[in-house]
Amino acid sequence: MVDDWLNYPDCKMLENRFVTLLSDFGLSDVYVGVMKGVITQINPRLRVVDLTHQIPPQNITAARFSLINAYPYFPNGTVHVAVVDPGVGSHRRAIAIQLDSGFLVGPDNGLFSGVLSQTKVIAVVELTNPEYWRTSAPSQTFHGRDIFAPVGAHLASGVPLKHLGETIDPTTLAQLELPAMNITAAGITGCIQYIDHFGNLISNIPAAEVQGKTWSVVVGKETILGSLTYSDRQLGELVALVGSHGWVEIAVNGGSAQSRLQLDWGATLEVITNLG
Repeated sequence: MVDDWLNYPDCKMLENRFVTLLSDFGLSDVYVGVMKGVITQINPRLRVVDLTHQIPPQNITAARFSLINAYPYFPNGTVHVAVVDPGVGSHRRAIAIQLDSGFLVGPDNGLFSGVLSQTKVIAVVELTNPEYWRTSAPSQTFHGRDIFAPVGAHLASGVPLKHLGETIDPTTLAQLELPAMNITAAGITGCIQYIDHFGNLISNIPAAEVQGKTWSVVVGKETILGSLTYSDRQLGELVALVGSHGWVEIAVNGGSAQSRLQLDWGATLEVITNLG
């Protein structure tokens, strides 16, 4: 596969194309490095960016949120390879999706559903053509190496999506269902959709629901007044604010809200608005 990229049309134009990688593989093992090696074998001119490999093991919800927040910041044509795949080797589909501004490659298990809710889908294929895999007999436990990384490299090198497999209906793609955000008489109920490295609890309530309002977050026995910055509260105090990602979050100034409140993914909360 070395120098395969030279055989593609317009390879000079495509040689600086980006491929991003997101996984739950961590950094203690060689899995991430191996995927990069496969990509480099196919096209050493591709620019590979690690989004994160510290997704909690098998946590598709965390992968979904991370991809939503990374996708808008890359150039048109970027190929995003995401591998959080507890169903690897099962009957779940391996897919590639063409969007109006890039591509997604990975398992059909709902981790792409966040991006798909915000971006126009051009076409979707199931990855059934082994010509673009690393091997026609892929491992049943490492599709990131044998299918997703090589497909991502070929896509970024100019291979048309239709060559990668059979076209499928986008409406059949798996959806990851979070507890719904609901408008109430007092405000909005929602859930924790992500917990970051700092222990900040990020909800599924968007900034638009609290902008221009006086608001607070109620979770368990705690009522936390909405603020603008972490430092609006004393060191060690709980604070509610809109984070850089555009969602209402709960934090502790200088600490971990997750540890303080003992909450996990999916935990419910309520935002009370227009306080007197």
